[in-house]
Amino acid sequence: MNKIKIIIADDQLLFLKGLRLLINTFENMTLIGEANNGQELLNIMQVDPPDVVLLDLKMPVMDGIQATKHIKEDFPDVKIILLSMYNDESIINLIMSLGANSYLLKNEDPSVLKIAIESVMDKGFYFNEYTSKALLHGLKDPAVRKGKSKLLDAIQLTKREIEVLELICQEYTSNEIAKKLFLSVRTVEGHRKSLLEKTDARNIAGLVLYAMKNQLIQI
Repeated sequence: MNKIKIIIADDQLLFLKGLRLLINTFENMTLIGEANNGQELLNIMQVDPPDVVLLDLKMPVMDGIQATKHIKEDFPDVKIILLSMYNDESIINLIMSLGANSYLLKNEDPSVLKIAIESVMDKGFYFNEYTSKALLHGLKDPAVRKGKSKLLDAIQLTKREIEVLELICQEYTSNEIAKKLFLSVRTVEGHRKSLLEKTDARNIAGLVLYAMKNQLIQI
């Protein structure tokens, strides 16, 4: 089994070193690069793209928000986990709307980081309690509800697509969805692709946000 390739971008050297030591204890993961700002990160990714980026929010030269925009444009398949000291709902909503897959506070228990990395790889997202709370509050904001995301009555989802979407939101993988609905994995992936196109979602995390906005699920 191939190890999950990770790059860290953080300008706090002590925190960077701590993450390095922590990731080296995870048997199914390998650290392939370190950067002190977003521009350094993008330069490294041009040579060897990772599976997951652990991205600090506040950095010089290029911060986590700008780096997220560039990564989603140039490396759409790379998973992004934002790391921050700020439990700020407006920041969480912004960064998730840009296509990040998860948002973690830097004072989380180390075990949560491993769970989050594995979750974004297997399911496309990891939402914890404060992330879910921020997103739900954001969706109640009229300014957010009038944003670019398409609403349910503006598009047509098939019954099967809705079934797949509901299972995605319940954190089922494509293999698990295929078994549950008696479909091939290729067919499930086809439905996922169609859902992304119809909803204008950037990734699976975006699909979950779409389902929340249209009250297809409750968290």
